[in-house]
Amino acid sequence: MDSMSMEPSLYTVKALFILDNDGNRLLSKYYDPELYPSMKEQNNFEKNVFNKTHKADNEIAFLEGMTVVYKSSIDLFFYVVGSPQENELMLMSVLNCLFDSLTQILRKNVERRYLLENMEGVFLVVDEIIDGGVILESDPQQVLQKVNYKSDESPLSEQSVAQHITEKLALTTNVIQSAKEQIKWSILK
Repeated sequence: MDSMSMEPSLYTVKALFILDNDGNRLLSKYYDPELYPSMKEQNNFEKNVFNKTHKADNEIAFLEGMTVVYKSSIDLFFYVVGSPQENELMLMSVLNCLFDSLTQILRKNVERRYLLENMEGVFLVVDEIIDGGVILESDPQQVLQKVNYKSDESPLSEQSVAQHITEKLALTTNVIQSAKEQIKWSILK
């Protein structure tokens, strides 16, 4: 290894991904363009990591020269990848922040189905925690505050969506009716 790779860097996280219990990718972000630049290389790496970790009781693995910290929940596996000399505690703080934030967003239903239903929120959480490999936040409450999530909010149901659409339609109808009246009066003048 050259001496440049041993110098401290803000670019702590090389990759982050979430796999289901079959090892299929649900979400992934690679922050180092030189690390597995093609989709095929990324998928191979993820399969290797999954095969090594899905039955293990550890939280840390060293694979292909990378430090990998991971956690599982029901049918999901969460992974944060760093360089071989990266501090495992830093990577673990990112992993815990991600997991705790998603636990709140998914209302303690940290399962594949709920993750897929709330994917936009999941991406927001990931982007608040890491930007380009730099750790921005490791406190789940700060992350939730930044993504504007309120734990007492109820998720959108079909009824609330229908009510929202009905309200917008009524407002639009009122605006159109008002415009018709204004046009009628301007023509009659």
